[in-house]
Amino acid sequence: MAGVESAVPGASAGPELAVDGASNPDIDLLYDINGLTKSTPDWLDRAIGFVGEYGLLIALVVLVLWCWISVRRRPEPEVSVAGLVWAPLAAGIAVLINIPIRGFVERPRPFVDHSGLELLVDGKSDFSFVSDHATLAMALGVGLFVANRKFGLIGIALALVEGLCRVFMGVHYPTDVVGGFALGTATTLLLAPLAMALLTPVVTAVSRSRAGFLVRARRVPLPHPAVDLPEPRVADDATDTGSGRNDLAA
Repeated sequence: MAGVESAVPGASAGPELAVDGASNPDIDLLYDINGLTKSTPDWLDRAIGFVGEYGLLIALVVLVLWCWISVRRRPEPEVSVAGLVWAPLAAGIAVLINIPIRGFVERPRPFVDHSGLELLVDGKSDFSFVSDHATLAMALGVGLFVANRKFGLIGIALALVEGLCRVFMGVHYPTDVVGGFALGTATTLLLAPLAMALLTPVVTAVSRSRAGFLVRARRVPLPHPAVDLPEPRVADDATDTGSGRNDLAA
């Protein structure tokens, strides 16, 4: 797939060298990962471009919903559901924190300063550090881990794939992705104690209200098994009955 070369005069045509002549690992890794596009078919490049831009984030949202359906069936799901509520909130807060960071660093996208890169998506005119996609994905993955370890590990794995895709697409440096992972993880874990302390009572109150189905799955009570009760004893004949009355009278 034809790459989009930088139009900036003096842009480097390959991995740049540091002051002491050593290569820059960040740039080297960028070219190594993005260079894989030169040996992949166009349809695969387009597919990875869509997955890296939208697909993996959609998959993480579906994973959160799947986890919600699963934990609602537990005997006491309030804490887990509170963790699931925290996951998207943490992702949103992390992205908001990233706004001043990007404005302060003002790092151009890699294809602006470096030519020879294969750009799989268009329209990226904002700054590169920190990656919003990596931040969102990792915050959701770690938030899922707070709620449920099994689903959380899957979410973290998807976040790692998201970061790799962003470099492969030519829109981020590897350090942009690592910074996004760090920001998403730190935001989610550092604020989790306060968030869970606030969200758990709210979720517990919801579970006891008419909207309790959002927290607890409604279970149909199982019918009780039939119990064979002993039949009442009946006197064998009138003599025994009469004798009983006579005894009581005596």
